[in-house]
Amino acid sequence: MNGKKRADIKIGALVDIVLKKDQRTGTLTRGHVKRILTNSAQHPHGIKVMLEEENQVGRVQKIVTE
Repeated sequence: MNGKKRADIKIGALVDIVLKKDQRTGTLTRGHVKRILTNSAQHPHGIKVMLEEENQVGRVQKIVTE
């Protein structure tokens, strides 16, 4: 699943995000969702979330299914 719909993302879900500093390279960071920061139902670049690990903030590119 991609991370463009807010309803697909749950607190604690394992996701791959792209950090602001990595947007040019597209490097992904994996972690668990601590907070969902985007209020709208969907976003073309991905829903913005905060990860539990080091409070990193970025846009969800992929929801990892275990």
